[in-house]
Amino acid sequence: MTLYALQNLTVEIAGNQLVQDVSLEVEAGQCTAIIGASGSGKSLTCLTPFGLNSGSAIGSMMLDGIDLSNATAAEMRSARSQLTGFVFQQPMTALTPHLTVGAQLREAGAQGGFAFTRSDMIQKLERVGLSRADEKLDQFPHRLSGGERQRVLIAAAIAHNPKLLIADEPTSALDAALRSEIMHLLDELRAEHGLGMLLVSHDLASVEGHADQLIVMDQGSVVESGPVAEVIANPKQDYTKRLIAATPRLEEPPPVLSDTGEIVLETSDICVEFPKPGWRRGKVRAIEDANITVRQGEALAIVGGSGSGKSTLGRAIAGIGPVTSGSIFWENELLPERRNRSLSMRALIQPVFQDPVASLDPQWKVSDIVAEPLINLRSEILKPDRIIKVQQVLNEVGLGDEYHDRSPTSLSGGQAQRVAIARAIVADSHMLVLDEATSALDPLVGAEILKLLAQLQREKDLSIIFITHDIAAARRLCHRIVVLDEGHIVEAGNMGDVLQNPQNETTKKLLAVS
Repeated sequence: MTLYALQNLTVEIAGNQLVQDVSLEVEAGQCTAIIGASGSGKSLTCLTPFGLNSGSAIGSMMLDGIDLSNATAAEMRSARSQLTGFVFQQPMTALTPHLTVGAQLREAGAQGGFAFTRSDMIQKLERVGLSRADEKLDQFPHRLSGGERQRVLIAAAIAHNPKLLIADEPTSALDAALRSEIMHLLDELRAEHGLGMLLVSHDLASVEGHADQLIVMDQGSVVESGPVAEVIANPKQDYTKRLIAATPRLEEPPPVLSDTGEIVLETSDICVEFPKPGWRRGKVRAIEDANITVRQGEALAIVGGSGSGKSTLGRAIAGIGPVTSGSIFWENELLPERRNRSLSMRALIQPVFQDPVASLDPQWKVSDIVAEPLINLRSEILKPDRIIKVQQVLNEVGLGDEYHDRSPTSLSGGQAQRVAIARAIVADSHMLVLDEATSALDPLVGAEILKLLAQLQREKDLSIIFITHDIAAARRLCHRIVVLDEGHIVEAGNMGDVLQNPQNETTKKLLAVS
C-alpha cells in the first residue's frame, strides 16, 4: 500500500528551480532511498513538501490521503506532528541544547497527543539501544556521544507513532560500527511498526541491504530509479556508474609502495591524558603507549571507532594537541611540544581537518588563507614570490585563478578541502595529518580528494597519516594501517596483510561493518 507519493515535484527557491519533476513512492513498511552527490537536491525533495525550508513545492504530494500541496496550516501541522517523524544529519544541532533528553522526549510525545511518564520515556530510550536510559533522561545533549544523540533523535522521531519516517543523512557523522547499528535499528523499527521510510544518503554502503527502492538524483533531477539490488548490479546511467565506482570497497587492492624511504617519524610510548569531565577528580587516559613509525613517501592509516583516540593521537603528532608523556622524533631528532618548535619544525607536519569549510576563516579570501603559512613559517619568502607560490599550489590542487579571490563560504565542500590541502602543503611540509578529511564529503568528491592526495604524495614524496573510521577509504590511499581501540594500538601492519588476515577482534568488527 502506498503511504507517501510525490508526482512531478518541482522545488523553487528565489525563482530558481533546484528540483525538477521528481516522482517517488514509499510503501508502508518499506524504505525508499535517495542517493546523489552534495547539491543534487536530495534534502530539498524530502523536506520542502513539509514546509521545512524556504522553498516552494509544486506538484502532487500525497501522505496517507492528505494532499500536502493544498493542505491548510492545521493539516500541515498534523502531517508533521502526527503522521511524520524526522531524523536529521546532525543530532547535536537537531536537539535543543538547553533541554534535557527527557524534556525533549516529553515535548515530542506531546506534539502527537501523548503524555509520557518517566517509565514510558525510559522504555523508548531502551528500545533504541541507549544504555543507562534512566540516567540519560536527565542529561543534556552535549553530555552524550554522537551515536547516543542520534538514538535520542530517533526515539523522539518515533515517540508519537508516526506512519512515515524521513531520515536525512542519519549516519553520515557516525563511524562504521555506529552507522551499521543505527541502520539495523531503523530496519527493526520499520518492521515492528510498519513504518514507511524515506532515506537520504550520499553513502551507498548505508543504502545497500537496507532500502527496497533506490532513487538516484543529479542536479535536481532523477537520473535512475528501481529496486536497490537491480540498480547497483546493473546501473544504466553514467552518473550512477560513477557514483558506484567512487564508493570505496574493501575488495580493492591497496596501493603498493614501490620504493620504501627512510623512517621520518617515530613515536615512543606516547600517552595523552585529560581531566575527567565535570567535578570528578582524576584523569582519563586517551592514548596509552602509542608507538608508530612512518617512512618517507608512505601513507599510514589510523583507524578505529568513535572515541578510540584516533584524533587525539593525530593532534599530538601534528603538535596541536597535548602529549602527557613519551617522545616524538623526526628523522631521529626529538620534536618538542609545538610552542617550543622552531619555524622549520612547525612547517614539517601540517594538519587537514574533517570539516573543510569550518577550518577556513570565512572573512579571508582563498589566496590569503593559503598564504598565511608562508607569512608565519617562511618569512624569508618575499611577497612577489609568495604570490607566485600561492598561485602555483592552488593550481596543483586543481583550483584555477577564478578561485583565488573567493571566500570559503562560496565554495563547495570539495573545493574547500582542496584549499585546506593547499594551505597544508604551501610551506613545503613533509607530512600531512588528515583527520577524517573525506568523511564529510559525498563519494564522488571524496574519491577526487583521495586521488588528489595520492597524486601529491607521488609528486612531492609526501608522508601521510590518514585518520579515518572508513577502512575502505583508507585502503584506497594507504600502504600500512594502525588500529586503535580505547587508546591502545591493538593491531598494525601492511594494509593488505591486516585486512586479509586480521588478528584482533576490534579489527574484525571494523571490517565486518565496513
